[in-house]
Amino acid sequence: MTDPHAASRPTQAVILAGGQGSRLRPYTDDRPKPMVEIPGTGTPIIGHQLRWLAEEGVTDVVVSCGHLAEVLQDWLKSADLPVKVTTVVETEPLGRGGGLKYAAAHLPHPDRPWYATNGDIWTRFSLREMADFHTERDAIATLALARPRIPWGAVQTDGFGHITDFIEAPPTTYEINAGVYVFSPAFAGLLPERGDHERTTFPHLARERRLAGFPLPQGAYWRAIDTAKDLTEAAKELAALSR
Repeated sequence: MTDPHAASRPTQAVILAGGQGSRLRPYTDDRPKPMVEIPGTGTPIIGHQLRWLAEEGVTDVVVSCGHLAEVLQDWLKSADLPVKVTTVVETEPLGRGGGLKYAAAHLPHPDRPWYATNGDIWTRFSLREMADFHTERDAIATLALARPRIPWGAVQTDGFGHITDFIEAPPTTYEINAGVYVFSPAFAGLLPERGDHERTTFPHLARERRLAGFPLPQGAYWRAIDTAKDLTEAAKELAALSR
């Protein structure tokens, strides 16, 4: 039986890998953030991302480089990659929106939808389901939404001010932008030449009800690798998942 959604699912993606990763120093003193290895895996963050994208039906990836771009480019040339990868480097800072637009211009199929992900996101969930969600809502852009755990223990109280329980690192009650996206072909034309699309393009689409939010499925793994502690926690979580 033919899958009616298959033709509308992206086979191309952009990875935004230009950040300096200052909070991950000293790991990022000699490499860009996506080239930092998750302890125990022997593979940099971007290697995990490329494998995930390939598993989800992606065949072509554009990697937008910046800080220490040559280190990332050298690794991509030497690695056994599961997808075709093109790298682009901004000759001058364009901002997140401008950088995304510049990278999108190098996608092999500008008339087809595409995925995008931040280069410091380590996650696993069904991009195919997210693409179907995007199509069903006739959205121009769809954001994955996560509920990360807060880094502190929480306290529960009753209506009389008595503490009733302690909860270690509970999920936040708010959904956040998880840094993974599905974009329709028209989205690239709405991006600014310079600046931040999250302050311009996204609010505009939200007002038009053309911006969708896809909640990550229950139990899906997601972590933003921002600090050394995130690397340690990711390694622990991956070890637990592989048991």
